[in-house]
Amino acid sequence: MLNYNSTIKENKTYADLTIKVVEPIMKINIRGKKKEFFTNADKILNIILPTELNISSSSEKLTSFCLSPDEWMIVSNNIIDSENNIYELEEVLFNNISKTKLGAVTNLTDQFAMINLEGSKVFELLSTGSPFNFINFKDKKGSVTQTILNHIDVIIYHKEINNIHLFVRRSFSHHLWNWINDSASRL
Repeated sequence: MLNYNSTIKENKTYADLTIKVVEPIMKINIRGKKKEFFTNADKILNIILPTELNISSSSEKLTSFCLSPDEWMIVSNNIIDSENNIYELEEVLFNNISKTKLGAVTNLTDQFAMINLEGSKVFELLSTGSPFNFINFKDKKGSVTQTILNHIDVIIYHKEINNIHLFVRRSFSHHLWNWINDSASRL
């Protein structure tokens, strides 16, 4: 059984901003360059991996983020059963990509926490702690960026207008959660 002991226990709501942790969400990192890698990954995932940086592609069950020319994060769109640490998708990817030496497959489910921020003040909040320019980003649904937020590395996925998923290493999640809530209370 996977360990999902989060130190964040409650959702927060402020004027025009809702903050919550969404767990457990499956997160898998895949890497590869060969044509056979793309053929196998696209077929298994039932989505075409985006090849342009900072872009995502989605299906009913999964979303993939292009993080570098040869790296993607695959996340489930729905909460998974926390009592089960056997992921069929991870096993199929591993057998068809890692074992065949086409690339690498790594389960990141326990490594990253996912915080959802929703409301009209999302980008105002993010701008207070990040050097990233959100002007163009906030108009592009499905865009992804890796940046710094309050001196912490994060991945930001623009799911819908005024609705983002923030991926942060679990060891920094409580510190970032406190900063987000403190900053949100001042907007």
